[in-house]
Amino acid sequence: MANSLSYHLLPLILSLFLLLNPTTSFPTTTAKLERRTFIIRVNHHAKPAVFSTHHHWYESTLQSLSPTSSASVLHTYDTVFHGFSAQLSNTEAQQLSSHPHILSLIPEQVRALHTTRSPQFLGLKTSDTAGSLLKESDFGSDLVIGVIDTGIWPERESFNDRGLGPVPSKWKGQCHDHFPCNRKLIGARYFCEGYEATNGRMNLSTEYKSPRDSDGHGTHTASIAAGRYVFPASTLGYAKGMAAGMAPKARLAVYKVCWDSGCYDSDILKAFDAAVADGVDVISLSVGGVVVPYYLDSIAIAAYGAAEKGVFVSASAGNGGPGGLSVTNVAPWVTTVGAGSIDRDFPADVSLGNGKTIPGVSVYSGPGLRPGKLYPIVYAGNNGGAGGGGDGGDGYSASLCLEGSLDPKTVKGKIVLCDRGINSRVAKGEVVKKAGGVGMIIANGVFDGEGLVADCHVLPATAVGSSNGDVIRSYVAHSPNPTATIVFKGTRLEVRPAPLVAAFSARGPNPETPEILKPDVIAPGLNILASWTERLGPSGLASDSRRTEFNIISGTSMACPHVSGLGALLKAAHPEWSPAAIRSALMTTAYTVDTEGNTMRDESTGNLSTVMDFGSGHVHPQKAMDPGLVYDLTPYDYIDFLCNSNYSINNIEIITRKKADCKGAKRAGHVGNLNYPSFSAVFQQYGRHKMSTHFIRTVTNVGDPNSIYKVTVHPPTGTLVTVEPKQLVFRRVGQKLNFLVRVEAEAVKLSAGSSSTRSGSIIWSDGKHTVTGPLVVTMQQPL
Repeated sequence: MANSLSYHLLPLILSLFLLLNPTTSFPTTTAKLERRTFIIRVNHHAKPAVFSTHHHWYESTLQSLSPTSSASVLHTYDTVFHGFSAQLSNTEAQQLSSHPHILSLIPEQVRALHTTRSPQFLGLKTSDTAGSLLKESDFGSDLVIGVIDTGIWPERESFNDRGLGPVPSKWKGQCHDHFPCNRKLIGARYFCEGYEATNGRMNLSTEYKSPRDSDGHGTHTASIAAGRYVFPASTLGYAKGMAAGMAPKARLAVYKVCWDSGCYDSDILKAFDAAVADGVDVISLSVGGVVVPYYLDSIAIAAYGAAEKGVFVSASAGNGGPGGLSVTNVAPWVTTVGAGSIDRDFPADVSLGNGKTIPGVSVYSGPGLRPGKLYPIVYAGNNGGAGGGGDGGDGYSASLCLEGSLDPKTVKGKIVLCDRGINSRVAKGEVVKKAGGVGMIIANGVFDGEGLVADCHVLPATAVGSSNGDVIRSYVAHSPNPTATIVFKGTRLEVRPAPLVAAFSARGPNPETPEILKPDVIAPGLNILASWTERLGPSGLASDSRRTEFNIISGTSMACPHVSGLGALLKAAHPEWSPAAIRSALMTTAYTVDTEGNTMRDESTGNLSTVMDFGSGHVHPQKAMDPGLVYDLTPYDYIDFLCNSNYSINNIEIITRKKADCKGAKRAGHVGNLNYPSFSAVFQQYGRHKMSTHFIRTVTNVGDPNSIYKVTVHPPTGTLVTVEPKQLVFRRVGQKLNFLVRVEAEAVKLSAGSSSTRSGSIIWSDGKHTVTGPLVVTMQQPL
């Protein structure tokens, strides 16, 4: 997975406790002097006429808190959000919350990054075949994708502007002073006020205080979304071929908000605000954090404002898989993207002295192990591990190959088996190399299962699954002289079956709104080749002196920009489509079977995956261009959704910047009645034997003018599902028709606090188009 940036949960939890308990007193001890960043939602229309600007008003409000207050405005927001951010003490926060024009104080989260052949795997050919998505969209020309990330390395060939026309006239954005933008990269800005308010002045020896990318993640995601065709491309000789983004002629605008200690909400919100004002068509966000109610989630709030302005927002689902309830960025106005594999891998097998061969993966290129020679192998966790070292021989630390945990006397000249976890996989290799090891094997833990990620290691190394790790440990423990070697086999294509749901890809159910199925779709995110920064070697380690134009990394961070680029292509082909229509097209045309015709499998277990893993399925770009029907949504639909979520009028205004009338919305139905392309029913059994619910949906014809769609229902096991009417007759493009779905379910035997999930589908077809919506029924037994 892409390198993660840590975020701090404790301040967030404390802040939420204070905000959700208004009667709680703020601390009166020295703790009141501690300062933290808040995002302040303001009644935008309450500005007194005496102030020329909202910024002036906000500064004056802060100065009124105390004659000695050092609080000042970090950012002012006026496009997707109305308000400002500031670092406040607890006392100042309490004082500010009492002002009548202050609607809320939202505690800042620190977010983490969710860190080629994929266009070909997706069916996007380089030719301009008539009727193809690339041809019909003119390769995304003149659409602008805003990438909110770690910046960009602009000199990379993926960002050249040869053959592109002038910058679109609608563009209002800018490039930071003297930053080398062109007709491809038309915007480049950075926001670090939130970061510096918490961490102090930036360390310019490790960071660029500019849009330039010192991490690599932003360069990688930007080139996946909209990189130009580049040939030849490879990483250290692996994955040779042509590199290309999803929308090769789309323009890029980058907004750097992620720094060495994380991505700060106040900066992310400012990037959204700037991007929408600048005129982007798509926002790509490979960043996430803790799921909280939407009115406390700055990303959800910002994304709503963007969607309301017609901007398609794609966000990564997170790398918390394979565990359930791990999905992030779950707001229904965001397209949430999980990760799958493609039909390519990088085998690097372990040959044991007993003749067994253990499959593994790696992207190592450098001085190798001598062909035909077997090397002594040691498991770092045995008998206090390789022992000695800086932690006093702690076997647990040694088993993980943490810094200072290995004794050179024990590992020198040997291959070292390390357990996955705590430090990064490539960092373990650096530890082994420093201690004199000649090679490394990383073994997954039980939680990681069998999912493998290929890394650009600094010494000969490979990764193996959990069960094979046990095989190697057993061999080392029971053989008097265990030996092994690693055989690197380069790049393998047409791997079957594909795709798999990547082990790390975050899973449902949706922690905030289980009636909205998340993730929405999956896209390629495992071992993806894309552009890389010049500042770091491919391992991402400071000590890695190698440099490469492209790098291979993994994460839902890589899946998200695939969908961002596809969103740009669809917007170019269908300028009239809303963000919800684009998401619907991607969801209803997605597929759930692999190259062998079976339901996609879960990489972590090898078992069949479920809708909680892949949502509607894996994106199918060509079919998405002509979906037949779409489930469209307006901002008013989202307001009804928030009303049915039992949000207060004030909390809804925090998100939507509008007063809501929830009386009509609540009469209209329940939270699951949002016009979403998927259907999720959640039943609390409470001793009842039979339960039922309904969904009302509206579909818009974007296919043939005269068409008749007939429904096919695949009910979840143990349920009765009916749809009325059973056919929809359309007479024109743009016509909207409604249908009703009734779901009846019988109670199942469950222990207190447990649940069961079953899935089916509702499919509309006119013989040419197939419009599929997953139907999920969850039975819960309350405690």
